[in-house]
Amino acid sequence: MAQTPWYQIDDIAQLDTPALVLYPDRVKQNIALLKSMIGDVGRLRPHVKTNKSREASRLLLEAGIQKFKCATIAEAEMLAMIGAPDVLLAYQPNEAKMHRLLALIKAYPETKFSCLVDNIDTGRELSELAVAAGVVVPVYIDLNVGMNRTGIAPGGAVLTLYTELNELAGVKPVGLHAYDGHLRNSDLAIRTSECDAAFWPVQLLRETLTARGFTKPIIVVGGSPTFPIHAKRADVECSPGTFIYWDKGYQSILPEQAFQPAALVVARVISLPESSKICVDLGHKSIAAEGDLVGRVTFLNAPELKAVGQSEEHLVLEAREGHSYKVGDIVYGIPNHVCPTVALYERAYTIEGGTTTGEWLTVSRDRKITV
Repeated sequence: MAQTPWYQIDDIAQLDTPALVLYPDRVKQNIALLKSMIGDVGRLRPHVKTNKSREASRLLLEAGIQKFKCATIAEAEMLAMIGAPDVLLAYQPNEAKMHRLLALIKAYPETKFSCLVDNIDTGRELSELAVAAGVVVPVYIDLNVGMNRTGIAPGGAVLTLYTELNELAGVKPVGLHAYDGHLRNSDLAIRTSECDAAFWPVQLLRETLTARGFTKPIIVVGGSPTFPIHAKRADVECSPGTFIYWDKGYQSILPEQAFQPAALVVARVISLPESSKICVDLGHKSIAAEGDLVGRVTFLNAPELKAVGQSEEHLVLEAREGHSYKVGDIVYGIPNHVCPTVALYERAYTIEGGTTTGEWLTVSRDRKITV
């Protein structure tokens, strides 16, 4: 007798599609694996951009994780709402975001908020607003270690900015932030060599700042691809995010990481447009529409299906002549990129023991919660 697939939903007739479904037992196993890979839970600062939900973030808190990273004010507020002690907004705020960040600091005094800065003008503007609000905002200098999107290159300019920020009221430089998400070689040895080379000037900056009399700066570094490398450094904080749900993209290029897919998209066959093609209800609005069409989703129970066309509500798949698919059939897909896929859904349905047991609202996919 064939074993029931881990992802099968027995009460699928009650679940409308397309749907995002989560498997909490797998989420918990991924969190446990994360902790085992670093040893010291105090060095974990996971990014919540992947899950965007209070329920998933609470599981991280319950696992002893106290520090978090996020990309938006809504994500920061979501974390504060569940009592997260330490939240880094890994984004340099503009004036509007500064007002919102300061409002969060006032509204949630039990949470320590911080943010990124990569230039003195932003630092001065934040300083003025923070002084007027009567607070001091811890800031990390955002370093460009190869992503080439934000931050400044490690070097003398960082030392100057750190000194200038330290002289401002209302802000306090506490560390350095270095995201090296461009390092994705599937060969761990090559990835490690590239990671070490990118990290060396960051380490040198900390040593130089400490020698100049500053309190030893905190270093927040890396994402999922370089997590197992940075996890071996005793004095940095690591901030992977995708680990909690995992996806096909990282499963393919990071074979050394044994996280399990814990989030799937479920779709139904809605039409049979040609003798060799089927159409499912998984359009641009339901799966991250980036990269090659053929790689956006892989169906666990139908791996032979290949995407040939997609629009807002439809995904056309090449099956084969003589296929046996019929309207109403269910397909379970693992997203190539789970983070933006999650953001397409207002809620995810939890599946335990093959049964739909509840909902996790994707509350911080919204740009605003209350602040």
